Amino acid sequence: MLYHIRNEHLQVSVSAAGAELMSIKGVDGTEYLWQGDSAYWSDRAPNIFPYVARLTKGSYTYQGKTYHLPIHGFAPTALFTVTEESADAVTFSLESCPEFYEMYPFNFRFSIRYHLEGSTLHVELKVENLDNKAMFFGLGGHPGINAPLEEGLGFEDYYLQFPPCSPRRVEFTPACFITGREDPFPLENGKLPLHHDMFNDDAIVLKGMADRVTLRSDKGQRAVTLIAPDLPVYGFWHMPKTDAPYICLEPWSSLPSRQDVVEDLETQPDLIRLEAGKTYMTTWSLQCL
Repeated sequence: MLYHIRNEHLQVSVSAAGAELMSIKGVDGTEYLWQGDSAYWSDRAPNIFPYVARLTKGSYTYQGKTYHLPIHGFAPTALFTVTEESADAVTFSLESCPEFYEMYPFNFRFSIRYHLEGSTLHVELKVENLDNKAMFFGLGGHPGINAPLEEGLGFEDYYLQFPPCSPRRVEFTPACFITGREDPFPLENGKLPLHHDMFNDDAIVLKGMADRVTLRSDKGQRAVTLIAPDLPVYGFWHMPKTDAPYICLEPWSSLPSRQDVVEDLETQPDLIRLEAGKTYMTTWSLQCL
């Protein structure tokens, strides 16, 4: 089922399946969100929880037992429940159940609130630990943004604009696991020009970022800024070795597992640790101009 929110600038549609964004449309008809195409990528904006990206062998351990999770966890394919709804905001919720407990042995509630403020869509994430023990998790977003955003422009007319920062690129193996190495990632006057072959080896994942990055073209008027001050990892991606007309702007809390290492959830250093009975909250936003 689709749910719709709007204000004087944007109209947004969200599916209960995965609490996934389906459309972010300006009042002039501009569609900012990638609309899915199986020739390139059939998704639009998966939500990530309770683990970011891939686990070695699809597995991790917790207190000596092995568990299995799909890429980006179970949130992308789960059916969420709407708990609050108004003209410009909607909240989706997902709770632990026997099916999830087999994959992730914690009692939790994961909520996603979409809220419009002017030309900005805020995505507010909340994790409540309903268990009597600490829980460990990663989360984030995976929205695909159309590029181009205007007729007459092409993908390679666009660039990513960074505020002053000194990003480091996280090195990945060919199988898309981390090596533990990070290298300086130089920018051209704060810009990263887009070209399709930059994703031939999969995603570009950066740390040491500022709190935002903007997709824009000097030949057009439309732009999208990802703002994620509390999420320390940004991923940029489109389907490798294609001419896909979109780019994913992905805010992450943590990194995937190391190559050939089945991670221990309690000791992976970048996961969020949430004590029993506590609540974690963060927000990432898309400003659509």
